[in-house]
Amino acid sequence: MSMGSVFEAERNSIRENLRRQSEALETLREPIMGAAELLRAALAGGGKILFFGNGGSAADAQHWAAELTGRYLRERAAMAAIALTTDTSALTAIGNDYGFDQVFARQVEGLARPGDAAVGISTSGNSPNVRLALEKARSVGCRTVAVLGRDGGSIAPIVDVALVYGSLQTPRIQEFHTVIGHLLCALVESEL
Repeated sequence: MSMGSVFEAERNSIRENLRRQSEALETLREPIMGAAELLRAALAGGGKILFFGNGGSAADAQHWAAELTGRYLRERAAMAAIALTTDTSALTAIGNDYGFDQVFARQVEGLARPGDAAVGISTSGNSPNVRLALEKARSVGCRTVAVLGRDGGSIAPIVDVALVYGSLQTPRIQEFHTVIGHLLCALVESEL
């Protein structure tokens, strides 16, 4: 396939995805608002937000935590947000000693407290390490949000709020996850 034909195929896919994202924002309005309220409540109560995911979702976790500890759109006090994807010593030690499925759950067990919020990100909706961490978060008294793709997989039914983008294409899901993340950051820092 030539570069020109690849460009055209991607451009058409992105155009279609932008149309679908606009529709999804309408459909997901109330769940997104609910997720933002949940995150705001955790912070207002003195808690923190734990973000985690794999691959591109790990990058999202780091990005969103940075937007909250730094700033998104306006000057305000730093917010307590941590990406569980950034500590390579913890990830490799836990992965080695307990298995990769436990890399986030073990950190949640050590760091999460009742009243905190946990945000798991998975394009498939079926990442075992994300699901196990969200289950652990609930068991220690955290509220849970999942940002998912496809049909929400095994994760959607186990969280307080599931934000599911129904695409089957990982790049298009990741693009919309960025939109959701930015929207959540704007909502969380609003009206402080």
